[in-house]
Amino acid sequence: MANRIPRVPVREQDPKVRATNFEEVCYGYNKEEAMLEASRCLNCRNPRCVTACPVGLQIPRFIAEVAAGNVAGAAAVIAEDSSLPAVCGRVCPQETQCEGSCVLGVKGEPVAIGKLERFVADYSRELTAAAGDGPDRVSDHPAIPLEGVQGVKGSDGTKRRVAVIGSGPAGLACASDLAKWGYDVTIFEALHKAGGVLEYGIPEFRLPKEKVLRHEVDAVRALGVKIETNVIIGRTITIDQLMDQEGFEAVFIGTGAGLPKFMNIPGENLCGVFSANEFLTRNNLMKAWREDYLTPIHPGKKVCVVGGGNVAMDAARTALRLGADVHIVYRRTEAELPARREEVHHAIEEGIIFDMLTNPVEVLGDEKGWVKALKCIRMELGEPDASGRRRPVPIPGSEFEIPTETVIMALGTSPNPLISKTTKGLDVNRWGCLVVDEAGATTRPGVFAGGDAVTGAATVILAMGAGRTAAKAIDAYLKQQ
Repeated sequence: MANRIPRVPVREQDPKVRATNFEEVCYGYNKEEAMLEASRCLNCRNPRCVTACPVGLQIPRFIAEVAAGNVAGAAAVIAEDSSLPAVCGRVCPQETQCEGSCVLGVKGEPVAIGKLERFVADYSRELTAAAGDGPDRVSDHPAIPLEGVQGVKGSDGTKRRVAVIGSGPAGLACASDLAKWGYDVTIFEALHKAGGVLEYGIPEFRLPKEKVLRHEVDAVRALGVKIETNVIIGRTITIDQLMDQEGFEAVFIGTGAGLPKFMNIPGENLCGVFSANEFLTRNNLMKAWREDYLTPIHPGKKVCVVGGGNVAMDAARTALRLGADVHIVYRRTEAELPARREEVHHAIEEGIIFDMLTNPVEVLGDEKGWVKALKCIRMELGEPDASGRRRPVPIPGSEFEIPTETVIMALGTSPNPLISKTTKGLDVNRWGCLVVDEAGATTRPGVFAGGDAVTGAATVILAMGAGRTAAKAIDAYLKQQ
């Protein structure tokens, strides 16, 4: 029976080798491996994996196509619901979503849904590259369905215009759906490259930028979506100007959560203290890890990363590849780490040291104002807090120091307040997140929002789901006007 076949393992770089380079860790499946893994799927009558996917990907359908060797068919199924399959196949937390709901996972290993999605996207991309043609037209891209696209016209006969602010996963997903439905969509991106957090926040060894991300952004462009970079909404132009002067009838805000949080402990203003956002942005977007770029970053030989989420793992593994000995400092135990199990496993394999039940109390500096150590206190777990996890409690008299040259704070992020402060009628909650209804409509008519700008820092796939939900609401709103 299909469920008796063991899960097909995925080939990876040797940990000692990959710890010295920025090449992708996971090699992914070849076609034979993918077909074998796909044959494990039970094709459930009521697939819980689909319900658990924030974008509603028709998982059993695409997996059945893979099992039959029809990769193009699988790509077409995925494209009905996802504009970023190669990205999602790499960075989504499948273990808590689709794979976490797989029936096979009850008594064994779930189907490797994420790895199969990645295979389909990569295989399709490589076929396109082998043909020698980029996705310059919609029909060039094998993963874009062309049927049923009808132009939505205004009273003057032209397509109705929608502005999307931010080119991260929420913005790309929203823009893709609207473009497929015939809208004239323009994405405005503050930075000089499109991709948002996919470009600046996720390291090259997890998400190759030129090989993978650029291709999927280009596929969105191939739908007719225009992307204008170096445009800061709220500074370069406001939402009011977009709607009143530039002719956009609706706006989607998908600006993410790029404002870093700190601990507010003594010494955080010393030289050598970074937010994870700054550290990763400098390394990813400014290519600080490449010797042929004139924008280096020097973390020193000893680095402490404070936090236990995926961003903390990314920052720690990046610092390791830049030549540092790295400690991750986390106030709970390994069992409570919020990062993906795969990322924690890779970090341990690569030699990163985890200081668990440890909390920083002060950053210590030398006479020149540079970091020299991180003063910490030992913790123990007490009663559960509001999150359901046991609350970490300091152990009196257990303070100690970790010598370090760099401290990276990976404690989460909140939305940048620039847009809310420059747009009348746009309400935010006490955390600075935009207030929306269940369809993504803000308190300002014609303005919608989704992703981390609404929820605070979350996952790529949740942001995509919010972008798709808002696209439907925008479509309904414009049809009512």
